[in-house]
Amino acid sequence: MPNFWGMRPARSPAELGLTAHDRRKLQRALRQTRDARHFRRLLAIKLIAEGKGPGEAAHLAALSRPAVYCWLERYLAERTPSALVDAPRSGRPRKAPRLTSKRLRRVVGSSPEKAGWASHGWTVPLLCTHLQRQGLEVSPRTLRRRLREAGLAWKRPRYVYATAAPHLGQKKGALFAV
Repeated sequence: MPNFWGMRPARSPAELGLTAHDRRKLQRALRQTRDARHFRRLLAIKLIAEGKGPGEAAHLAALSRPAVYCWLERYLAERTPSALVDAPRSGRPRKAPRLTSKRLRRVVGSSPEKAGWASHGWTVPLLCTHLQRQGLEVSPRTLRRRLREAGLAWKRPRYVYATAAPHLGQKKGALFAV
């Protein structure tokens, strides 16, 4: 029953049904997890199991009090640290799903001159324009990300002389050509 300020009265770990076995399970899970959100949830429940109040546990774990109550209920329902892990989500749908790595490699592998452009090499803006004319709307940022995902390095061309200069030693400051 809420008290005068609308807060739930603090209950002891024994009243909640948290045991020493729960504390050990939570401690083990804390050492093993690599996800920060999961760590904070585990920490809050472990602090409650050690006798801290929900408000103090929320403060120490950098969570809100309602969130601590929510995660505590979930833990008590399943009695496993994995109950505090985020559910897998699909995330935001990909922009330009038709732009696959295979298609991108095929376009980048061809010459822009053969595609009707007055350029010897692809640039990101030129590639965006080329793909747009093929009916594939893609931003330069998305294109750079997709190039990286496809394992394509995007570097400036390095000009290399076909043969060494005949007087290279003299040009470099040596007295005699090597």
